[in-house]
Amino acid sequence: MGPVTGPFSDEKLVCQFTGNMIHSKGIFLGDDPFNFSLPMLLAQGILILLLTRTTYYFLKPLGQGMISAQIIAGIIMGPSILGHDGAYAEKLFPPGGKLVLETLANAGFMLHLFLVGLQMDPRILKKAGKNAVLIGIGGFILPYGLGELAFIIIHHVMTLDRKLSVSIPFMVTLNSMTSFVVISSLLTDLNILNSELGRLATQTSMVSDLCSWFMATMMNTVGIAARDSDWMLLWSLIWLPIFLVSIVFIFRPIIIWISKQTPERERMDEVLFFIIIVMIMSCAFCSEVLGQHASLGPLVLGMALPDGPPIGTILLQKFDTMVTGLLLPIFFALSGSKTKLFSLGKGMFPFMVEFIIILGYIGKFTGTLIPAIFSGVPFWDSLCLAMIMCCKGIIEVATYSMWKDRKILSYQSYSLLLITMLIVTGVCRPIVGYLYDPASSHMSYSRKSIMYPKHDSEFRILVCIHNEHNVSTIINLLEASHATKSSPISIVALCLMELTGSSSSVLESYDSKKKLTSGVTHLEHIINAFNYYEQHNHGRVTVQHFTAIAPYSSMHTDICAIALEMRANIVIVPFRKQLAFGGTEEATATSIKTVNLNVIDKAPCSVGILVDRGNIGGHRSFVAGHSLYHIALLFLGGADDREALSYSRRMAEDPKIRLTVVWFRPWGEQAYTEETEEYLDKKLMNECKADAVDKIVYREVIVKDGEGTTQVIRSMEEGFDLFIVGRHHDKSPFTLGLTEWHECAELGPIGDMLAGSDFHFSVLVVQQQPFGIGVQDLSLNGGS
Repeated sequence: MGPVTGPFSDEKLVCQFTGNMIHSKGIFLGDDPFNFSLPMLLAQGILILLLTRTTYYFLKPLGQGMISAQIIAGIIMGPSILGHDGAYAEKLFPPGGKLVLETLANAGFMLHLFLVGLQMDPRILKKAGKNAVLIGIGGFILPYGLGELAFIIIHHVMTLDRKLSVSIPFMVTLNSMTSFVVISSLLTDLNILNSELGRLATQTSMVSDLCSWFMATMMNTVGIAARDSDWMLLWSLIWLPIFLVSIVFIFRPIIIWISKQTPERERMDEVLFFIIIVMIMSCAFCSEVLGQHASLGPLVLGMALPDGPPIGTILLQKFDTMVTGLLLPIFFALSGSKTKLFSLGKGMFPFMVEFIIILGYIGKFTGTLIPAIFSGVPFWDSLCLAMIMCCKGIIEVATYSMWKDRKILSYQSYSLLLITMLIVTGVCRPIVGYLYDPASSHMSYSRKSIMYPKHDSEFRILVCIHNEHNVSTIINLLEASHATKSSPISIVALCLMELTGSSSSVLESYDSKKKLTSGVTHLEHIINAFNYYEQHNHGRVTVQHFTAIAPYSSMHTDICAIALEMRANIVIVPFRKQLAFGGTEEATATSIKTVNLNVIDKAPCSVGILVDRGNIGGHRSFVAGHSLYHIALLFLGGADDREALSYSRRMAEDPKIRLTVVWFRPWGEQAYTEETEEYLDKKLMNECKADAVDKIVYREVIVKDGEGTTQVIRSMEEGFDLFIVGRHHDKSPFTLGLTEWHECAELGPIGDMLAGSDFHFSVLVVQQQPFGIGVQDLSLNGGS
């Protein structure tokens, strides 16, 4: 009998007794657990998870992603290193046990592609402008054209092996691929998904991905037909479109109809979840029947369903931990374990294959860079975009593995493709992270502030809203900002939402003629509240609405971009703690703290953090109320306190507001020279003192350390609704002894103390962004 091969190249088919070979009786009864499938599977899973996490721990400081770490862990685990020991390979990864693990890994990949499709928004293609289309098509055509040209030249110059002649066109197609899923995941990891470059890369990759998937599917069908029969090609071309259309027009309407039966913000009914599982499995089965990979059907099903809440968010929550945390590491590790570093062969074969691969990357880089520059994208952004498009990930690895198992690619070609991918992606990823900083576009030379505005100028405020609880607080603060016809207030209300169940960020303005983003109907309440406030202050207040849906790690990019575009004087963000029922403080997502810190660090204007204790929120309205609203300003000195004083003096112009200014002065104060911080403080406070007649209550206190500052603040605890203070006082003598107990970095030492649970008033912490060289002069002459 001749040699019998199994599903893996160069592996023998092992016949083993399967009756009761799942569970072991244990080593004490003479059983070897590694001879049974379940303990074998568990041991393999433990090794893979430990090895992948350890590898990622060492590679993360080098700017590498989890996928690269998992593949490298697989290479270490495979025949190149650990698997080179025959005893290890036979014991832990025998052919029979590997087949079970491979099946589990492919099931995980199938579910992952369903989630990937679920997070994709095909409407991005509609939003893609001419530049994205040009760059996307150029980034696909040039590497494909160069690869095919090289193949034709090589084929005419020398005689190629039959297997190589078949595999090179597929390799050319692989090199031309750019996956939207891979690019969006990379952009998320680099925290640039919702940056200007990130949005261009997202749209470009979607265009290129459309070309790639069409070409890859056709090549896969042609490859199967070339190996089997022409009739199979004909039937595939007929039934595959029918199958895909049935997913869109049969499965999709059923799931959407059933999901509408679930009330908003309630748990998904188990029947709906069961139906979706059955549909995913049915689509995978039909894909295999039609000769395609099992993941094709679930991917199309996911794309057909609406992304984001409620369906996308709920399904992602149910599947993500199991798929991403458990099954995908197995898939990538097995993909890496198929690599044989020291068995690539000799002669011209590996050099020829590597030449084709490198030529594809050069074509991808050039095909992206030149159209990007031609489209007017700045050179450094074009360079980063070209490197981003050269990065590959899960889709490419899965395609490599699928075509290798189907013997379209040899194991030498597979190894070279995978190793080159790791090197190129491993180099491009940290370079992009180093070169591109989305905050650089927000670091305007001339920063906006509240101080020294032009006479009768418009006061522009950007307010950030995480949920409906922030609305009444912020609106009442805006009412206290004293909008007049001579000095109106222009407000930008930016609703912030975490990106879940989708791979593409959203930054859009609200248009009453357009429908709100799916699944976020609670935005109507926020919009209606601000519209009512605008109508009540007609002629003095204008409001614009924006919605930003992005990861918390990069949400500040949208905030800073809107602040720069709208030339805001100040950005108001809510503190990360909110007043809970019964008057206690309830901590919200810690990610909001990261958002606030990033905004403080990178905003192109002043920033205010509002700590709400109920005094400034609830149903109390400055317009409807008749009692005085008492505000206290603590002035310890510095640019932030001067900015806070400017805001407070504007509020004090409202006859319903009583402002008390407390100037903290040190023991043994000396004379100051002009243009020092102390001189500017004293000059501004003298102006304030001159105005302290009816509108402002003025006090001076002398303290020598943080203890004295605390005593003064505690003496003012009663009788005030809002305290306003600057953020930075780290080197001030008035905060000595307070910085050691500093818990909330975003509030500064005084703001942190005021936000403590001992006090019951609301707090506004203000920071004036540092000016660049010469900018302060512009601000003193009326801002910019």
